[in-house]
Amino acid sequence: MDTILSFLSSISWWLWIIIVLAIVAIRDVFQKNHTISHNYPIAGHFRYLLESIGPELRQYFVANNREELPFNRIERSWIYASAKNENNYEGFGTDRDIYAHQHMFINNAMFPYKINDNHPNTIDNSFLPCAKVIGAHNKRRKPFRPASIINVSAMSFGSLSAKAVESMNKGVKMANAYHNTGEGGLSSHHSHGGDVVFHFGTGYFGVRAEDGGFSMEKMKKLVEDNPFIRAIELKLSQGAKPGKGGVLPGSKITQEIADIRGVEVGKTVLSPPNHKAFSNIPEMVDFIEAIAEETGLPVGIKAAIGKLDQWEELADLMLKTGKGPDFITVDGGEGGTGAAPPSFADHVSLPWVYGFGDLYKLFQTKGLSEQIVFIGSGKLGFPAKAAMAFAMGADVINVAREAMMSIGCIQAQVCHTNKCPTGIATQSKWLQNGIDPTLKSVRLAQYFKSFRKEFIEITHAAGYEHPCQFTMDDIEINVDDHNLSKELSGTYGYLKTIVPFSSMQDLKNCKHLGGNY
Repeated sequence: MDTILSFLSSISWWLWIIIVLAIVAIRDVFQKNHTISHNYPIAGHFRYLLESIGPELRQYFVANNREELPFNRIERSWIYASAKNENNYEGFGTDRDIYAHQHMFINNAMFPYKINDNHPNTIDNSFLPCAKVIGAHNKRRKPFRPASIINVSAMSFGSLSAKAVESMNKGVKMANAYHNTGEGGLSSHHSHGGDVVFHFGTGYFGVRAEDGGFSMEKMKKLVEDNPFIRAIELKLSQGAKPGKGGVLPGSKITQEIADIRGVEVGKTVLSPPNHKAFSNIPEMVDFIEAIAEETGLPVGIKAAIGKLDQWEELADLMLKTGKGPDFITVDGGEGGTGAAPPSFADHVSLPWVYGFGDLYKLFQTKGLSEQIVFIGSGKLGFPAKAAMAFAMGADVINVAREAMMSIGCIQAQVCHTNKCPTGIATQSKWLQNGIDPTLKSVRLAQYFKSFRKEFIEITHAAGYEHPCQFTMDDIEINVDDHNLSKELSGTYGYLKTIVPFSSMQDLKNCKHLGGNY
């Protein structure tokens, strides 16, 4: 034994490198799984290495400032700077091609809206609540006015890590926003003081009966035990994969997640594409009304938009019965944090502007647009895009990926692998250790406050006090040159319903206002 150890210790370090490379080369030649490695031993591994870090290489060294998708460098930098309370301005003029097709312009007023010394925005330059009260029209027992027009969209604990969810919940409390749970159920990480919208889908996680269906008793208990739940959202579909159930890989399912969802540890969970609790529009409306009656909370639906025939059926039924959802969240086909096959992410459901425009116009034609709170979700986490959304009829926006970036997401695009390098979209304890919820919660709150402050400034520049006052004619979209550009009303073929609004002070005094005001 001593002779062997003595021989091994006598081998030079460079010879060890050669031996290891020789072993790798032999292994490469005799394996058949990877053609490149077989044909080019050792050297072929560099191809796989470069491919694995391709997104990072492109976004840092190759792509220009405005080129990359889903979010380009300018957009990411604005979020990072806003979240860190750093200078988020740009100098020497825009580097965007302002003559490009579909470039958007906001028509400013000759004289901006002027606020007085006692105005809520003089006291708090980021105060910007929703102009509508969710559940007021249907006389729910616990109506809710969101205290922020920007909020955290549906992202599950399970898809996101515990520390990421905790950071977001603490952040929305500081920013007086709300936190949508996503369909993974309510966890202790959602319980740090922020307003919560409980969201559930076809898996009924958190309110799941033993047969995999919906349990009204669990829903009632959940709401009674957690008074910070302000509304309930029923998911019909999502932008990343409408018509296809969600997937949570077994590698992400810990004991804690299994207990919350009522599933097995380590076993991949597939949510079905259809609901067990209802199978048609009348049954869905009855289901919504039953939940609202039992809990007292406003109840809404979330969906990506494609065909409109069933939406028209819903609108007609709402007209006939006076019942239905209190809010509708329209998700864009741009996708989001949910992993999906490229065929779904790229081609199924309409982008947000098209889907929302079609749906809003349908409900407006039926005379229902005033009673519904419309929530937009689909890359709207930038003030100018939000101005367009409000001009089209949105009352609130939800952000997912933008919220993730505010707490450190680098757009590595490996959310579905459980190997998120920033610890946000993984259940790896080691990777999560890089997240400090005390710091990251402040950054999410600061992003929301910076967003609202800049949005208010744009609103004032257009001559209004609140974004709900934006009209379709305040925004223009490039068709070709300015003489051919169209206001939103001409582009999408409708005029937004005027939202009743008296003053920002009245919103601040509302007894249904959420947050900590």
